[in-house]
Amino acid sequence: MTRMFLWVLCGLLISLKGWATESTTELFLKQYLNQSQAKTLWLNQPLKQRAAKILGHSYQGLRVRYWQDGARTAWILDEIGKEQPITAGIIVENNKIVAMQVLAYRESRGGEVQQDFFTKQFKELSLTQEDKLNKKIDGITGATLSVWALQKMARLALLFDTQKTAP
Repeated sequence: MTRMFLWVLCGLLISLKGWATESTTELFLKQYLNQSQAKTLWLNQPLKQRAAKILGHSYQGLRVRYWQDGARTAWILDEIGKEQPITAGIIVENNKIVAMQVLAYRESRGGEVQQDFFTKQFKELSLTQEDKLNKKIDGITGATLSVWALQKMARLALLFDTQKTAP
């Protein structure tokens, strides 16, 4: 009886682990896209140069994976905050940010950037001709580098979105 209970408990834990590991990326995509199709954006040299200007360092990688549902795209990007990477999901449609969500925050401080009151500031933002955001984002005391990282990812998603393939 005890052995059977342990097997049932193990099975339950494994299934819960499977449920819990339905990644935040998958949940994010389900929330904002109906029938998304994964695509790849290959980064040519001019695009890599623009990305490097936004980031303040070279973009690592030759391609970026994104998801598309009609005119709406989802970009999952990483950028270093102070010391650790921050992963954000950014939804773009018609050259504007529809939503931004922090999917993984690994820093010990500045976690307020994950909150809706902060990420909602990115809604409806677009890029200027100089690859800057068209509106100012209010910072958070003690989270300056995390705020900058999210701004860079927003700019990068908007830039990459201009280069996407037709739906």
